[in-house]
Amino acid sequence: MRKLVSFFHVSLDGYVAGLNGEMDWIKVDDEIFEHVGERVNDSDTALYGRVTWQMMEGYWPTAADQPNASKHDIEHAAWYKKAEKIVLSKSMQGEQFPNTVFISEEVEHRIKALKQQAGKEILIFGSPSATHSLLQYDLIDEFWLFVNPVLLGKGMPLFKNVSKTTQLTLVSSKTFANGVVCMHYKKAL
Repeated sequence: MRKLVSFFHVSLDGYVAGLNGEMDWIKVDDEIFEHVGERVNDSDTALYGRVTWQMMEGYWPTAADQPNASKHDIEHAAWYKKAEKIVLSKSMQGEQFPNTVFISEEVEHRIKALKQQAGKEILIFGSPSATHSLLQYDLIDEFWLFVNPVLLGKGMPLFKNVSKTTQLTLVSSKTFANGVVCMHYKKAL
């Protein structure tokens, strides 16, 4: 069975974006990019909500072709091009893009079926609305939280629509030089 793994930058008080979607408080650098790059290689599928997918689709297909492309841009663009993409969206129903499946209804059933298929992990990159949908069905198996040393006070929460109390086990943690702490949790058995 494939695991569904959520990747998020989050503020210390649990927000993934400001009230207007601001993410300028997120700290990223080469050390974090290297860590994430190693981790992403364990997966072959990305899951997004429509907004995040449109942002990714607007950047990654040509990111490696830019004259100032970083090592991270080149590596992640190559992964993005070959990865299967699943997009949760009611408004994109019927659209067609290479290596992309749009799911607009029967989300719980369709994601459960995808998890039963052969393949590597399915990664949720950002996509708070998709995560909220999947949390209500208790479908997320692991969380990789990049906790940024900032308090936003208000914004878009990471954990919303949690269907039941879910015990988690800390698998690992890593502190980066810029103050971000990555915590990897999986569902407790």
